[in-house]
Amino acid sequence: MTSSPPVLPAVLVFAASDPSSGAGIQADILTLSSLGCHPLTVLTAVTVQDTVGVESVHPVEAEVVERQARVLLEDMPVAAFKVGVLGSVENVVAVAEIVADYPDIPLVLDPVLASGRGDEFAGEELRAAMKALLLPQCTVVTPNTVEARRLAEDEEEDEAGSGAGADLDGVAARLLELGARYVLLTGAHEQTAQVINSLYGEEGLIRRDPWERLPGSYHGSGCTLASALAACLAGGVEIEAAVQEAQEYTWHTLAHGFRPGMGQFIPDRLFWARGGADTGGRDV
Repeated sequence: MTSSPPVLPAVLVFAASDPSSGAGIQADILTLSSLGCHPLTVLTAVTVQDTVGVESVHPVEAEVVERQARVLLEDMPVAAFKVGVLGSVENVVAVAEIVADYPDIPLVLDPVLASGRGDEFAGEELRAAMKALLLPQCTVVTPNTVEARRLAEDEEEDEAGSGAGADLDGVAARLLELGARYVLLTGAHEQTAQVINSLYGEEGLIRRDPWERLPGSYHGSGCTLASALAACLAGGVEIEAAVQEAQEYTWHTLAHGFRPGMGQFIPDRLFWARGGADTGGRDV
């Protein structure tokens, strides 16, 4: 008598499409599958983009976003949520209402405010909705330092930022005050010899991880990290270990990245399956 195959932990992703599969919902699917999870996908927007940049974003109607999620949640258990580009304020509201019904499921929020080239994904109104409705519900938010400073700005602060906006410890403290349980700041945009990623919780700085700064520019590194973290949490890994494992995986996808087009490199989320035992060295 044969035993039943194991049921993979399901991670429900709310995200926009990226036809290049460098970022977006396609990157989430690749990452989650690579890490042994079953990806469930709720499409929030259709984008026109390639490895160079984003031409346009076309949000899916909020009613359709909600129905996609409700049908899945009624059908099977979900072990974690991952939220990326939502495309509209209405979609932020819809997603916030959905996840509020499942407060015990870990939620990873990747607050994608712009593409790597600087193409805007979230204006001021959408950013404010995210801060008010999703940050208070998220287990961990994973902004890069540019996104973090923008999220931490008060309404009256200018673009240059002041107070919390100028200091990364203060930025993290502000995001925790807004309701996030943990904040993982990624430091690729900082002018440092190594990339420094920092995890914060209510007690302050929990861990700071230095990683070798790889040459080139990568499309979808943030999506990869957030999805990897969601996969680890879905598997029952505690937050600090999950952050470490997700970073390790993401760094190796970047170290094995490839450049299929005329723009940025794309992380190889299946690097481990290509027969290369040498996964590169980490400079810490």
